[in-house]
This record gives sequence, C-alpha cells and structure tokens, in this order.
Amino acid sequence: MHVFVTGASGWVGRGLVPELTAGGHKVTGLARSDTAARSLRAMGAEARPGSLDDLDVLRDAAASCDGVVHLAFKHDMFFAGDVAAATDADRAAINAFGETLAGTGKPFVMASGMLGVLGLPPGAVATERDGLTPDTAADTGPISGASGRMTNARHALTLAGHGVRSSIVRLPPATHGRGDNGFTTTAISFARQKGAAAYIGDGSNRWPAVHRDDAARLFRLAIESAPAGSVLHAVADEGVPIRTVAEAFAAQLRVPAVSVTTQQAGDYVGWLGGLWGIDGPASARITRDLLGWQPIQPGLIDDLQQGHYFT
Repeated sequence: MHVFVTGASGWVGRGLVPELTAGGHKVTGLARSDTAARSLRAMGAEARPGSLDDLDVLRDAAASCDGVVHLAFKHDMFFAGDVAAATDADRAAINAFGETLAGTGKPFVMASGMLGVLGLPPGAVATERDGLTPDTAADTGPISGASGRMTNARHALTLAGHGVRSSIVRLPPATHGRGDNGFTTTAISFARQKGAAAYIGDGSNRWPAVHRDDAARLFRLAIESAPAGSVLHAVADEGVPIRTVAEAFAAQLRVPAVSVTTQQAGDYVGWLGGLWGIDGPASARITRDLLGWQPIQPGLIDDLQQGHYFT
C-alpha cells in the first residue's frame, strides 16, 4: 500500500514510518518544515510539504494514496488554551480526508487520545466500547478539552457509513519509549525541578500505558485490516499505579517519592496536577482479539528502569 501519514515526523510517526516500510508499504508524510522533510526522507519516506491547514494538500495526498493515517494534532495550540481552534482544525482535516475517500473503501486510521475516557466511575476499566456516545462520562469528565477530541473521533467513525474503512486508535497518556517528549517526560521534569516525585493520596490511581513501538505496530495492523468503524485501544499496561511510577522516578533521580494532596499537586507536577490523580485503567482485549495485536516491548516501569528518560 501507499500510505499518507500526517504527523509522520512526530513521536508516534517516527515509530510508524519504519514499521510501515518494513511491512512493504510506501509512505508519504506531511511535512510542515524542512527539518520534518529531512527526517522523513532519512526514514525512507517521501515528504509532502504542507500543514493541517492546507486542506487541498490533504485532499490531493489522500486521493493519490491507498490509505491515510492521521496522527497530527495541534497539541501546542491545544495545551496553550486554544482548544476550540485546535479541535476545529482537526475536524476540518478529517472532513477533507472523508470527502476525498468517500466511496473508495480505502482505510482512514485516526489517532485519538484516551484521556477522554478516563473520566469513568472509579474502578471502571475503559474498553473500546466506552466513549462512543456524547452523553457518557468521557464528555463530562475532568479533562478540559477532551470532549472536542472525542467528538472528532466519533465523527471519523461515521465515515464508515460513507464508504471509508475508518477506524480510530486510542493512545494512553503514557505512550513511552526512547525519545518520548510527552506526559512521562513532563512529569519527570517536574520531579527533577521540585526535588521530589509526587503522587496524590495513596497513589493507587492507575494510568494505562504502551510502548511507542507497540502502538506503531497497531497502527500498521489497523491500516492493513481493521474493519470499518473499529475502535482500537493501544494499551499494553492496563493500569500502572501512579505511586509506582513516582517511585520509579524517585529511584532514578535519587529524590524522595512523596504523597501530596490534590490541592498541593500543582506545586509538584505543574499543569499535570489535574490529571495525576485520575484513576483510568483501560483494556485492549477487544483490540487484541480483533487484530491479533500483542505488545512485545517493555512495559512502562521496565522502560523507566532502563534509565534513558533520566540522562
């Protein structure tokens, strides 16, 4: 297949492009800078200059390829507080792809966050069937802005009714590995600055996790064979207690692991404070049964213990 990938030079994209090429696929990646284009060519992919705002570029690329993996999202804008603009840009890109791919049967695989389904009742394990209707806890939970992304993901699934083999892959907040610059790296940075690795209360709340390379393999399986309308969970560790994570940070940084209150969390983990106390285990059983996906890379704690996050 010839696959067009947005976000191809980003964190997950840098795992997906080699995964696709090793599987015999040709890859063209959207490149919004010369640096991104050089990175793509170094990985054996072609570069298509443009950004998510260049809708004609997206349409043309989708028309000329056999399938699309949509990883890009304006995270910088989103976390700067312009949530509506970031989600609107994403919706416009999804529409551009959907209009072009309609009636072709070609695959469209979209990355989605899992934070929106971490607002379920305490103890509930999120499955691929959660978050599919707008009246769920996913849209009224504690994650500001998550509902917009969830709405866009549900919209992408509706493309299945228009002759597109659409699917979404939900990524956990801890999508980890060497070179990660996401939530895990941010939490480590706060612990280093504070001189303490914090958890809230008894730290028994859990986060799901996956190694970036295992997630990349799931995206390849999705573009190759996921049925239309599939919701997939890229989850290897169903739920890692945040206390265990903080203790792993502490051991590597040689600082204490400390319990803090919800009110104190911002002093220790900055803007992550609103997320650090969430209990959000998630299952990937349906995904594994559907596509035969089995994670083989180190789990989150094993990855942290390798030390590369702390050098």
